[in-house]
Amino acid sequence: MLYFLQQYWWVLISLIGALLVFLMFVQGGQSLLIGSTKNREEKTLLVNALGHKWELTFTTLVTFGGTIFASFPLYYSTSFGGAYWLWIAILFLFVIQAVSYEFRSKAGNILGAKTYETFLFLNGTFGTILIGVAVGTFFTGGSFVMDKMSITDTFRPTISYWTNGWHGLDAITNPFNILMGVVVFLAARTLGLQYVIMQIDSEELVTRSKAQLKVIGSAFVIAFVILLISLFSMTGYSVSLQNGFITPVKYKYFFNMIQLIWPAVMLIIGIILVVCGLLSSFFAKGRYSFYITGAGIVFAVWSILICAALNNTAFFVSNVDIQQSLTLYNSSSSEFTLKVMAFVSLLLPFVIGYIVFVWRALTKVKTSSEDINKSDSHKY
Repeated sequence: MLYFLQQYWWVLISLIGALLVFLMFVQGGQSLLIGSTKNREEKTLLVNALGHKWELTFTTLVTFGGTIFASFPLYYSTSFGGAYWLWIAILFLFVIQAVSYEFRSKAGNILGAKTYETFLFLNGTFGTILIGVAVGTFFTGGSFVMDKMSITDTFRPTISYWTNGWHGLDAITNPFNILMGVVVFLAARTLGLQYVIMQIDSEELVTRSKAQLKVIGSAFVIAFVILLISLFSMTGYSVSLQNGFITPVKYKYFFNMIQLIWPAVMLIIGIILVVCGLLSSFFAKGRYSFYITGAGIVFAVWSILICAALNNTAFFVSNVDIQQSLTLYNSSSSEFTLKVMAFVSLLLPFVIGYIVFVWRALTKVKTSSEDINKSDSHKY
């Protein structure tokens, strides 16, 4: 039963991670604030179109971290506690996002609207890249060591700790992590452009976004193909169920795809949906392009994250000693905790239903200058 629950929770965490990447269209839209919008009116239109959705991204990020904490606490303590400079940078970029939406249009704010727009741009650009870098560590690991017996040490009751002074910033020097960050950024910006085209009533801004989408969307597809080639040619680490011994396996993540089969099917479906969504934006009106591309990204990211740990794979490798790497089996909560959480997770469809209901209510009408300038309307 414990084995099933460990697999179940990793699949669920992977889904939340995939949804997080989709919801980063908000960050992708924010990255358009500098260089893509030409005047104050366009910036205000963009901020207000995204302002109805930014809480969803923030909440999903918190849910992602909270779910990992409850189901795989050793990973949480090792990554969040050891690589804390990376996570502090991510947290800071998301905090300034929340502050910016709150105070950008407040009368008498001492920093001015332009400062908060810069904050939103930084969150949209570097926030997405650093999230991608953090996700990349599922495959590249980190410089940590682990000793569960040290929990009994009165003076240092720490199971795992980092072995260098970089504490997560070293992840930025790994080419695969950077590639993952670039792909996440391009995915977010692609979806952000499609959301602008779908939701904003401004002919000039929409026309400009369509022209940019051809470049950014194509770059995203190319970068994603390069990412897949890099991932499938990487050496992964297989864990023995008998004794927990970890061994390197060439092309491990490619084998995970074809041996499990269903992640490979999800990946193929995701790629097809992304291509169809982009083509409909390039050569047709693309009324539902945003949702088609978004669904494709969810399927593709979900399949990749699943293969990071399933099929007896170490999902957070110690670059100091691979035998101390984290797996689903040595980093999870107890069977009782996972079981109770599994019952709670059955409420997830109701939460998703509520989100869909609110989403539809907020996107019935396109955002226009007339609407946000009404005396009774909320303006970000």
